[in-house]
Amino acid sequence: MAAVPQPDYHEIDRTVMRTLEWPGWKYWVWIGFLFTVVVWAGLCWVNQIYNGLGVTNLKQPNMWAMYITNFVFWVGIAHSGTLISAILYLFRSRWRTAVYRIAETMTAFAVMTAGLCPLMHLGRVWFFYWLLPYPNERWLQPDFRSPLVWDAFAVSTYLTISILFLFMGLIPDVATARDESTGWRKFFYGLVCLGWQGSDDQWRHYKGVYLLLAGLATPLVISVHSVVSWDFAMAQLPGWHSTIFAPYFVAGAIFSGCAMVLTLMIPVRKWLDLEDLITPWHIDNLARIVLFTSLIVTYSYLVESWMAWYSKDPFEVMTFHERYFGPYGYLFWLMVFCNCIVPLLLFSAKVRRNLTLLFIISLLINVGMWLERYVIIAGSLATNFMPSQWGFHTPSVTEASLTAGTFAFFLMMFSLFARFLPIISTTELKEGLRWLRQALRQESAEAA
Repeated sequence: MAAVPQPDYHEIDRTVMRTLEWPGWKYWVWIGFLFTVVVWAGLCWVNQIYNGLGVTNLKQPNMWAMYITNFVFWVGIAHSGTLISAILYLFRSRWRTAVYRIAETMTAFAVMTAGLCPLMHLGRVWFFYWLLPYPNERWLQPDFRSPLVWDAFAVSTYLTISILFLFMGLIPDVATARDESTGWRKFFYGLVCLGWQGSDDQWRHYKGVYLLLAGLATPLVISVHSVVSWDFAMAQLPGWHSTIFAPYFVAGAIFSGCAMVLTLMIPVRKWLDLEDLITPWHIDNLARIVLFTSLIVTYSYLVESWMAWYSKDPFEVMTFHERYFGPYGYLFWLMVFCNCIVPLLLFSAKVRRNLTLLFIISLLINVGMWLERYVIIAGSLATNFMPSQWGFHTPSVTEASLTAGTFAFFLMMFSLFARFLPIISTTELKEGLRWLRQALRQESAEAA
């Protein structure tokens, strides 16, 4: 029988600091590929700015399509980071210690990516600052009835809190990296950790500020994505004008975000050799949240359809009929399969412990949640009140390229962070060392 790993404080430091060593050529090939996709997307965006939105297939009635779908998707992805890092911290959840830094990092870069999507949608992007209520001598103020203004407030607020929360948690870990580094890395880490020495006063202030930021971040889980849902629910359009949208979008955001954490965490665990720190116990608990939120999302789909039927509103009924059996019907049923059927496999403990299956399930969930946003946005716009104005959107090469660019930008930023800053919190792992050892013993006993 193999010996059970018994990590101590020094072993945790060594394992995490080992992830900061200079990466090999495969890593730089991966970064180069992502950078190439981002550059191609940037060139397509420049072409769109120069020639106008006519290079896309955005036209009446589908003036919102892939760009706004990407925005809603990436804002939703960001929500699990706040759930895992802030809410579970307030509840003193034991299993979050090994995974919350990955979730926080994902949150910060997902919000940055989401902020780019409304800019892609603007025809005259150089006037983006008109969305912000800044003092000016021309008495220009944004139209607070515009969903774009709501999105500007939501993204800027969420981005500020997310970066502050991520940066605050990094300080003690970066100080450890500073003490074990030389050259430019020592200088860089010294700047980031703000002179941290680990004194009693510093720890007391650190814990107080971290708790305060967790309390500030917690309401954002509900408020920010509720604001995003109101972009649609405040309209009179059939398929959008629904009171269920706020809780429906929040549940979907946590669902897709936790799935994205699994999508990132499983390869990172293998790639950075973190099997002794991110155990099947951590992954199993995260999979349980994915299963729970999947059931909420499935219930929301049923309630939304029942409300349309019960209302007897001919426009609402026709919108949902087209959603199920119209040109977008195959996307809807693929969405149901990915978001409602596939996650049911997580009822099995064997599936939750099978990392390959879990990775595939998380990928399918991300596909399904992107399709959900696309079906809601493009599908509802396609069938408005006037059948003579109906029209279904076909994505253009420009839209597809910019969509691929958002994913490449997100993955590139996350990959760079994981190699140059601690992707796991040594501080909180040490605080929960007893539960980590217990999880390793349980894993070893099950393997035997």
